[in-house]
Amino acid sequence: MVSGQSNHNHVHNPPAEVFPTFPPPESQSDDESRVWYQIKAEALRDADSEPALASYLYATVLSHSSLPRSLSFHLANKLGSSTLSSTLLYDLFVSSFTMHPTLISAVVADLLAVEKRDPACVSILHCLLNYKGFLAIQAYRISHVLWLRNRRPLALALQSCIADVFAVDIHPAARIGKGILLDHATGVVIGETAVIGNRVSILHHVTLGGTGKDEGDRHPKIGDGVLIGAGATVLGNIIIGEGAKIGAGSLVLKDVPARTTAVGNPARLVRRDNEGEPVRNESDVFPGETMDHTSFIEQWSSYVI
Repeated sequence: MVSGQSNHNHVHNPPAEVFPTFPPPESQSDDESRVWYQIKAEALRDADSEPALASYLYATVLSHSSLPRSLSFHLANKLGSSTLSSTLLYDLFVSSFTMHPTLISAVVADLLAVEKRDPACVSILHCLLNYKGFLAIQAYRISHVLWLRNRRPLALALQSCIADVFAVDIHPAARIGKGILLDHATGVVIGETAVIGNRVSILHHVTLGGTGKDEGDRHPKIGDGVLIGAGATVLGNIIIGEGAKIGAGSLVLKDVPARTTAVGNPARLVRRDNEGEPVRNESDVFPGETMDHTSFIEQWSSYVI
């Protein structure tokens, strides 16, 4: 494992509800500074309340000078093995964040997305350390950079590590926006030519796959603000329009227009009283942000268990 930067045997006890150790960022519009400040404050709080975690929190968070270095250390220790060392991965991750600053803006957007959308997320620190969907996405982002830099054997090796450790399989050539929530994340599969927009939420056991052995552009294109429920399967080079909603367990084989809801196996668009034009989701909200899975039910059927 990558070791911490120094030994730490004592953590100062901050007064209740006060985070005095780290100065606040000069500008509250600086999301990275604000998020990193909050993460360190939460780490101090948790180290004080649970001494068994103090050394872990120091090594993983408090000993580092920035969010990219903390995340790189954590991912390297999660993904490292006897054949792909955590030290090598740490250096690779840090250099990738340094060379591609947009990566860290995506990290911050993903952290804030989880905090806002998941009621089980008790803190940003909790997401950074324990949410495998978040961690899998950040490791994928590094593999995508490697893929684009033509370091494809290493990108594919990293994909394999991510799948082994987090049970999330994302091809490094896939293109994924920011503000992404992989909720629970187990069993998520995202194919090579898939494209996912911004502010999208995807639950566990979702597949964005192909339909056979065809090569070329063969995977779904997911618009901004889409919500895909647990166990849904979306196959082929089809478009899921922005603000659309895919019900849990659905099998989607055709385009889904923007702001509509598709449910069932095979999936059908929700229509008022099962007739006429598809029911449109509200134009000023994205299901991928509201996490509203069920508001279409009364429009779809009067029979609700």
